Amino acid sequence: MSEKLQKVLARAGLGSRRELEGWIEQGRVQVNGKVATLGDRVESSDAIRVDGRTVPNEAPEERTVRVIMYHKPAGEVCSRNDPEGRATVFDNLPLLQGMRWVQVGRLDLNTSGLLLFTTDGELAHRLMHPSNGFEREYAVRVRGDLTKEKKQALLDGVLLEDGVSKFETIIDAGGAEEAANHWYRVMLTGGKYREVRRLFESQELEVARLIRIRFGGLTLPSQLKTGRWMDLNEEQLNSLSSHVALKGKQYTGLYGRARLRNQRGGDKLPKKPRNPYRR
Repeated sequence: MSEKLQKVLARAGLGSRRELEGWIEQGRVQVNGKVATLGDRVESSDAIRVDGRTVPNEAPEERTVRVIMYHKPAGEVCSRNDPEGRATVFDNLPLLQGMRWVQVGRLDLNTSGLLLFTTDGELAHRLMHPSNGFEREYAVRVRGDLTKEKKQALLDGVLLEDGVSKFETIIDAGGAEEAANHWYRVMLTGGKYREVRRLFESQELEVARLIRIRFGGLTLPSQLKTGRWMDLNEEQLNSLSSHVALKGKQYTGLYGRARLRNQRGGDKLPKKPRNPYRR
């Protein structure tokens, strides 16, 4: 079964499909020794190279996909390389052979907590896409008085520079009434840049500390110390992949629409391939 070249490259974690289409147009991609053109399709037997480097091209059903949770410390940059030489979130990740880690979303420099990484670029894209509506929960320490009026405004919606944003829930998480700082747990489904901080700033409140404690159904484990990572277990992988319609993906169109078309007409469906999101 053939697939679009840019889809295979995206799954390898090299970038977004639109970005990779630009690489193809620039002549940076070769298939079986020939310069690729936009619209080319490839099979798992084809040899793909980008800027002279070989790109893994396994059949989808033969691939082993990894997803890990990482406890990001404050002060690490969500980038592979930092021009200022600061530590990055990739520095402490496990080494891979023939694959690369793809980051799911970002946290700003001073935010700590849960980050996800996967070896599957397509999975990363779907986890980040707003249409999948993953909840993001944070523990936040706020300086200032969050009055009832300000709290209601944050729940109703605030117009920021890039559109209206709001918290779905705001839960009091403790702190002395007379203290300048107070802890809250907030939840939202958006993923805009510095969204939590900007929401509180819209009410003239300062975020003193921010920790992401949950992404969808994944909660930051108490035993996962800062700067450490851990693999998702089988149940977590299945839940995550099914949420973004990747379970049984030979029927979703992500990998198998052409195969399904060939099967129409009464032929018995072949044995279901192994789900690559099962370890």
